[in-house]
Amino acid sequence: MESFAANLREMTRTPLHESHVQELLALGREVRFQAGETIADVGDPMDHFYYILKGRVELMDPYTREAYFPTSLGPTQFIGDIAFLNNGAHNLPLRAKEETVVLAVPRGEMLQAMARIPEMSDIVISVFAARRRRQIEENDSSLVLIGADYDRNVRRVAEFATRNKIPYRMIDLGSSDAQEIAMSCRLSQRQPAVVFGHNRVLDPPTPAQLAAVLGLEQSFKCDETVDVLIVGGGPAGVSAAVYAGAEGLSALLVEDIAVGGQAGTSSRIENYMGFPTGISGSDLVWRGEVQALKFGTRFMRPRRAESLRRQADGTFCATLDTGQELCARAVVVATGVQYRRLPLQRLKDFEGLGVYYAATDMEARYCIGNDVIVVGGGNSAGQAAMYLSRKARHVHVLVRGPSLAMSMSDYLLSRLQTDPAITIHYNAQIKSLEGDCKLEAVVVEREGEDWRVACPAAFLMVGAEPNTKWLAATCNLDQKGFVQTGLLAEQGSPFATSCPGLFAVGDVRAGSVKRVASAVGEGSVVISHVWDYLNA
Repeated sequence: MESFAANLREMTRTPLHESHVQELLALGREVRFQAGETIADVGDPMDHFYYILKGRVELMDPYTREAYFPTSLGPTQFIGDIAFLNNGAHNLPLRAKEETVVLAVPRGEMLQAMARIPEMSDIVISVFAARRRRQIEENDSSLVLIGADYDRNVRRVAEFATRNKIPYRMIDLGSSDAQEIAMSCRLSQRQPAVVFGHNRVLDPPTPAQLAAVLGLEQSFKCDETVDVLIVGGGPAGVSAAVYAGAEGLSALLVEDIAVGGQAGTSSRIENYMGFPTGISGSDLVWRGEVQALKFGTRFMRPRRAESLRRQADGTFCATLDTGQELCARAVVVATGVQYRRLPLQRLKDFEGLGVYYAATDMEARYCIGNDVIVVGGGNSAGQAAMYLSRKARHVHVLVRGPSLAMSMSDYLLSRLQTDPAITIHYNAQIKSLEGDCKLEAVVVEREGEDWRVACPAAFLMVGAEPNTKWLAATCNLDQKGFVQTGLLAEQGSPFATSCPGLFAVGDVRAGSVKRVASAVGEGSVVISHVWDYLNA
């Protein structure tokens, strides 16, 4: 409680300038709340910016409806968090602690004002981002996940929430807290579940359901055509989203899992310019997402593009996994690559229950005090091994070949070799997986002999298969499925595909460097080529 009070004072120390308040007075209207009256409940859309003129506003516990913290917000402060930028929903209830008057500014007009007044935008976004970080660090949210240790679907929701910077609480099945929530929601006390608010149970518990209740699904009118559709939310896609918004283009980014892409699973990137002490991939791309939202780019997730066609008038139509169609005058493909699934029996049985393709906080919690296995010889595998070594008893890195010199950065390889909690096994590969309801052991073929390792987690980071099956009928791909670009000199862009108006950047592009910095660079540069195409 005291840490929250200190954090809250720090994050709200810089109020809006008087000129900013005058701008808001011209855009909004005064709304009065009586003491004890609810201002916003869990799941209500953040469709207004609330600036407090008089009184106090406090957060409530969604179950007891008692004050959540001893500290409340008062005059010169404002309500909300970073979800406001993406038309999200409130995840904790708010009420007037005493008679309160707020200035309510419609979200659309507030975003326009923030675009006109960057100084005001900086203050608002800084406070919103700080609040979201605090919620994540202290697990303050009305989103509760019960029994993730036992249920694959709950784990997938947890992974989606973790990678998308969505705060949540995780509760063990059978605990007193789980029993209390089960009674409130009329659930079995031994039933894994995802609960949002007082008694709203997600059924089924899927990332799509969670996105819906959190307001992450952007509305898109059937007859709407954006300037540019960006498919893929990794570093290249988010970089393109930032520059598209900054250049005044109407842009929509579609991502099927989480903003951050494969880079978002990297626990620490140390060779990205400007971050000498390193930064996690998820933090790096999340900052880009906030920038893009600030400039007006919309994000839609979790949604996957399944096909793309260019229509007679030159516009594009992308069909999503839901059957929804999105139209755009130009398209930037930034779908990246995915790790190859190894040809192992029962692999699907253990995916999400011991077999993982990312090493984030979510997966690391299952490794504490145990041996774990990382398969792969690239930087992502090396970064995962370094991160997991802080949690696991020992990390075994399996490399199929005799060396890592050609596939991993030297600084990273040196650290793996000198870390006593990590052992690199060359000429080694997984032979089989063992376990009942979840992974319990892995049989490794090492130097021609079988070696059984008792472990609850194996991280597979092998190969790089491009996500391009949905593009096969639209543009040229190379033999490995990567998008071919820069073939037509008359198009004047190294990112242009064989289909006019369709561009590709990042790891999905044939011949790309496969580094975060190059992906960010390509995403930023491609927008200038999109601009030229749209204005030709």
